[in-house]
Amino acid sequence: MAAFGRFGSVTLRAVALCALVAVAGCSLTKDDDSVDEPDIPAGQMYNQGLTLMQNGKLKSAAKQFEQVDQQHPYTEWARKALIMTAFTNYRLGNYDETVNSAKRYISLYPSSPDAGYAQYMIGQSYFKQIPEVTRDQDATKKAIAAMQEVVDKYPNSEYVDDAQKAIVVARDQLAGKEMQVGRYYLERKEYPAAINRFKVVVTDYANTRHVEEALYRLTAAYYAMGIVPEAQTAAAVLGHNFPDSQWYKDAYSLLQTGGVSPSENKGSWISRTFRSITG
Repeated sequence: MAAFGRFGSVTLRAVALCALVAVAGCSLTKDDDSVDEPDIPAGQMYNQGLTLMQNGKLKSAAKQFEQVDQQHPYTEWARKALIMTAFTNYRLGNYDETVNSAKRYISLYPSSPDAGYAQYMIGQSYFKQIPEVTRDQDATKKAIAAMQEVVDKYPNSEYVDDAQKAIVVARDQLAGKEMQVGRYYLERKEYPAAINRFKVVVTDYANTRHVEEALYRLTAAYYAMGIVPEAQTAAAVLGHNFPDSQWYKDAYSLLQTGGVSPSENKGSWISRTFRSITG
C-alpha cells in the first residue's frame, strides 16, 4: 500500500491520551512482560501499559491494556485501556484487532469524546489494507464507509479533514479498479462489458482523475461498435469539461479517422450525467 498517503493524527492523538491519563507515583514494570496479578490497582496497571508502550514494547503493552479491561471492566481505566488496546494493535499492524477493539469501544462508550477517534482508527485500519488496483477492493469500500461515518457521526471531530482526504483517495482507487477491468474488456473487443465499466466511472466517480480517460474509452468503444452518436457525445462532453486534456485530443483524432467530429446529443446518458454533476 506504499502508493497511498499516510494520515498522522492517530499517533498524535494517542500521545495526547498518554499525557492526560498518566498517574504520578505509580510503580512501573521492569521487563517486557505485562503484569497479570489481579490485585494491582487499575490505574497502576494502566500506567504499566503506558510505560511498556513508550519503551517500544507494543505487544506487551497491548496485553497489559487488555488485562486492565478484563480485570476492571466498566471502569474509567477500562475505557481508557480499550482505546489504547486499539492504538497499540494499530501500531503493530494488527488491523483486525484494531477494528474489533475500536468497534467495541464505540459500542460501550458511544458518547465518549474519543468515540470519533475510535471510528477514525477503524477507517485507517481498512485504509492501510487497500490492495493494488488489480486485486479485490473490499478493504477500499470498507475504508470509505468507515471514514464516512467519521464525517457524518462526528462532524466536529479533529479527524474529519483527514477522513475526507482518505475518502477521496479510496474513491479514486475504486474508479481505477473499474478502469482496469474496462480496459481488459476493451482490449478483447468485448465492448458492451467495457462500456458498463466506464459508465460506472462516469456516473459514480466523475470527480476522480479517471473520468477523462473513461470518456475517451467510451468514445473508442462506442465508435468500434458503430454507435457513432454516442461516441461523438462522449468526445464532446470530454472536450467541454476537459478541453486541454490529452484524452480529448486522442478522442478527437479517433473520430476524425471516420470523418466525424465531437457532437453532443443532449439526450444521451453521458450528457445527462454531466449536466446533473455540473448543475
